[in-house]
Amino acid sequence: MERIANALGTERGEASQVSLSSVAEKIAKNLGVRNEEVAILAVSTRWRHLYFLIPETLKKVGFIPLSSNSALAARTARDSRPEIENNFSAAKHVTVFEGLKKTTGEAAEPIQKMISAPILKDGQVIGVIQISRKGATAAGSGPDFTADDLGKILALCKPLGKLLHHIAGK
Repeated sequence: MERIANALGTERGEASQVSLSSVAEKIAKNLGVRNEEVAILAVSTRWRHLYFLIPETLKKVGFIPLSSNSALAARTARDSRPEIENNFSAAKHVTVFEGLKKTTGEAAEPIQKMISAPILKDGQVIGVIQISRKGATAAGSGPDFTADDLGKILALCKPLGKLLHHIAGK
């Protein structure tokens, strides 16, 4: 994760050549989740919603209003506060994005656990990163997320802010 942060942290050069999908793949590998379990969303201040940048399959599916009371991503953006939800499937949340089939055509699995953290640029939330564990059951989805996992994600949020600003023009 430190190498990812260092590559993202460069003001010019490497950072402009780093793609969000390659960053997401490295994050997934480091945290022991699948690539499709890493989501990066950007804030549209004009339309007051979040839209998906990663995974690619959700880019054109829709958006999440910042006013949503049931979307963890919206709450993360509004409150600028990270959260670990190891009982996510029991919490009231938006499920429309979970119902989409995988790129392989298989039925999607429900999200059981999630880390959600704000992505900042100059002290303002410009996006949200979410790491999930999907599976038929909480136990079958993998281990609980820990404070250490959250720390790894938080270490990336500022450098991710620079990359997101560069990519999304925010």
